[in-house]
Amino acid sequence: MERGDVENLPASATEHDGSVVVRVLSYNIRSMRDDVAALARVIRACRPDVVCVQEAPRFFGWRKAAADLARTSGLVYVAGGATASGPLILASLRAHVERTEDVLLPRTPGLHQRGFSTAVLRFGRARLGVLSCHLSINDQERYEQGRLLLDRLSAMDVPHAVAAGDLNDRPDGRTFGLLAHALQDCWATKPWGREHTTRLGDPLQRIDAVFATEGVQVLGCGVPMGLSGISERDLRAATDHLPVLAALRVPPRLVL
Repeated sequence: MERGDVENLPASATEHDGSVVVRVLSYNIRSMRDDVAALARVIRACRPDVVCVQEAPRFFGWRKAAADLARTSGLVYVAGGATASGPLILASLRAHVERTEDVLLPRTPGLHQRGFSTAVLRFGRARLGVLSCHLSINDQERYEQGRLLLDRLSAMDVPHAVAAGDLNDRPDGRTFGLLAHALQDCWATKPWGREHTTRLGDPLQRIDAVFATEGVQVLGCGVPMGLSGISERDLRAATDHLPVLAALRVPPRLVL
């Protein structure tokens, strides 16, 4: 399913009332084992203010790999990578980084270590909490991680926040449902572009998503298929997931 003209997604902007339009991209990059040049081209074409990465490099040389990806994508490294067991946050120079925290989650024996990468970013007068995640393939562990995700967003103590990542769950799954009940599922709120995030040619599934807290206005969210500068060839070459791009209007913080 496709919704809306992909060229009509609002650009980053600061509006007259102090609110800001922030473009958030979520992208599983499979440890940069594929065509890194194609990956960087896709990211640049999305013109994101924030990128929530999953499966960033985690082993020897991971810091250099993260820095190289940020540089070639026209962004800066904010947090995550090996310190969050894969989730990573990049941002444009438009963002002012207030604080960051990487969190390793309780691990089930025999399953991969998982974590969250988090940051509080300021765009003008607006503050936004950001959480990048890659949840478990195990249903019970994934559900517990979903509960911890909501707890972590609350603990960030910010008026507005986004959580984005690879959920390893579909909209009819209980973890996806848990998050969609507590937060805005940005695709469902304002669908734009393409819905499904699995690799082109694979069974159609939406397992990657961007969620936003109440008060954030979703202007559009979906896979940027057909967006200027993004070719199907690059999407196929970059990694085994498709990216999710959301444009969000974040209100300014109140001045007392």
